[in-house]
Amino acid sequence: MKVIGVIVILVAAASAAPQQGRDAQILRFENENIGIDGYKFSYETSDPITRQETGELTNAGSENEAIIVKGEYSYVGPDGKTHSVSFVADENGYRPSAKTARK
Repeated sequence: MKVIGVIVILVAAASAAPQQGRDAQILRFENENIGIDGYKFSYETSDPITRQETGELTNAGSENEAIIVKGEYSYVGPDGKTHSVSFVADENGYRPSAKTARK
């Protein structure tokens, strides 16, 4: 059940990221599904948005089984500044850390 909760939180966080231009091109995309042990992906778009994320199953088969997700994304906001968010999501919840770079 915890796994479903973490996935719901991640989907909500991803959809909350600002959506830039609809005509953006994908410049780079990497995706690796490691099976039930985890995954990792990253991408970069022309508008420019970047994202990378890894997920790893811990304590498999036990009562404390959980997925640990780590990642970060960045985008240029309407203010022209680059906004970056790093995060960890695990059995302790979603913990983001944000920073904004000056123009």
